Amino acid sequence: MALVSNLQRRNSLGTPIAMRSKRIYRQTVVFNSSEMSTVEFFCNKYKIQNRGKFFRETIITAVLQKLEQDHPRLF
Repeated sequence: MALVSNLQRRNSLGTPIAMRSKRIYRQTVVFNSSEMSTVEFFCNKYKIQNRGKFFRETIITAVLQKLEQDHPRLF
């Protein structure tokens, strides 16, 4: 088996691993029991295996939508 460099290895989206930005900032979210059971139900129903990715995508989507709504208008 030949060794493969990081630039040659690619993720499912086709982006080289070395070109993706590193995540260096950590945030913690605390849920109560009903919120956590809702998240678990949702993840099980839609077969979400990577909850970290799910939370990141959901949060960034909400933030970008809000920024788009609040975009300053000229008139």
